[in-house]
Amino acid sequence: MSINTKVFGENVWLADGWARDVAIGMNAEGEITSIEVGATHDPVTMIRLPGPVIAGMPNLHSHAHQRAMAGLSELRASGAGAEDSFWTWRDVMHRFAEVVTPEILEVVAAQLYTEMVKAGYTSVCEFHYMHHGKDGVPYDDPAEMSMALIRAAVRAGIGITLLPVLYETGGYAGKQPNPGQRRFISTPDQLLRIIEAVHTVHNGDPQVAVGVAPHSPRQVTKQGMQATLDGLTAMNPAAPIHIHVAEQEKDISESLEQTGLRPVEWVLENFDIGPRWCMVHATHLTDGETLQMAQSGAVAGLCPTTEANLGDGLFPLMPYLDAGGRIGIGSDSHISVNMIEELRWLEYGQRLIKRRRNLASAGPGGSTGVRLYRDALLGGAQVSGRRLGAIAEGCRADFIVLDPEHPNLVGKTGDRLIDSMIFGANASPIQEVWIGGKRQVAAARHIREDDTLAAFSGVIRKLEI
Repeated sequence: MSINTKVFGENVWLADGWARDVAIGMNAEGEITSIEVGATHDPVTMIRLPGPVIAGMPNLHSHAHQRAMAGLSELRASGAGAEDSFWTWRDVMHRFAEVVTPEILEVVAAQLYTEMVKAGYTSVCEFHYMHHGKDGVPYDDPAEMSMALIRAAVRAGIGITLLPVLYETGGYAGKQPNPGQRRFISTPDQLLRIIEAVHTVHNGDPQVAVGVAPHSPRQVTKQGMQATLDGLTAMNPAAPIHIHVAEQEKDISESLEQTGLRPVEWVLENFDIGPRWCMVHATHLTDGETLQMAQSGAVAGLCPTTEANLGDGLFPLMPYLDAGGRIGIGSDSHISVNMIEELRWLEYGQRLIKRRRNLASAGPGGSTGVRLYRDALLGGAQVSGRRLGAIAEGCRADFIVLDPEHPNLVGKTGDRLIDSMIFGANASPIQEVWIGGKRQVAAARHIREDDTLAAFSGVIRKLEI
């Protein structure tokens, strides 16, 4: 890839809308250096992109190891009166986590990230809490599992924001961890050593960022969380902070019992919440919390397919957006790795509640698909700690090329392309994906697809799960 690589698109969705005949210049570091509208295609100096071009989507919430257990928790619990819930699913996940080694994690994550890229995700925020051996003893290299994830991202060509998770306790009131949680438990000092190791090795790498993720109010202490945030901010004052909040109704009742506050109230009261923060799920909010969260500038990290699979509930999207709230999407447990499905169900959930249509559009005559896609781009970029979310100078050269001959896109132009992609396409309409100025998907196939799948298949066949 030369320093002055240029691509040419006849129909490109720029930060300020659709444009015709666009030449995009990229440097060797994968950054967009120039955009020329109304350009003429030069076949000698430009690569012609074979369809409409839109910005690649950030995936702001991922637990990579859970890709290998997708579908394994769908047998109903047995016994008189037994019911399945998030908490029975969590028991399955904890047992599964005991078998994952650094080698297994790298192979599983590489397969997952390859699937993400094919689906149009061009960056991922990895909410990573499996730091130690299954017995809870740290590896000789405390960042061993973290580095395995970064190697997997490099293999797939996806940008990554690694979010090592602070997980201090098995639950409120210093509850002892169960066997599956032992390898998650870290002190603030241990976690900061992991963050520092990743920061030292990858500082200056435009494809890698590092932040932190206090797991949730039930798994951390106020003191430990503050110490971790202070240490992170000393390394990088702009580093992103992600936290699970109010995913389940039980989260609310336990938090009220132990702290006298609801989980979102507890976070808002004890910490300076702002644009660095991603409040993941935030499913169960009061009207006051919804308004406060929206006004804080934080991003709501929404994962509709996982939230549906786990029976979490539905985020109060409409009052949150009406209050100026910011959103992004993630695939979380990877029961689905499909940004189109996440966006579609973000709207469909609201339609089922309200029994009306096009609720998330920006107003009369507005495109629902464009509003959802643009908001998810901007919110995901905001809490990734990297220059993402638009085809614009200074941003990463991360973009998707759609197939103009796809049955759902034929004859569509402008905003109707995005509406048709989200609300009409079943088979993926994505034919190329470029990340950091490099083409990772061509003719709907990832450049490392075959060998990555072969390695993943070999690992899965051997796992006792």
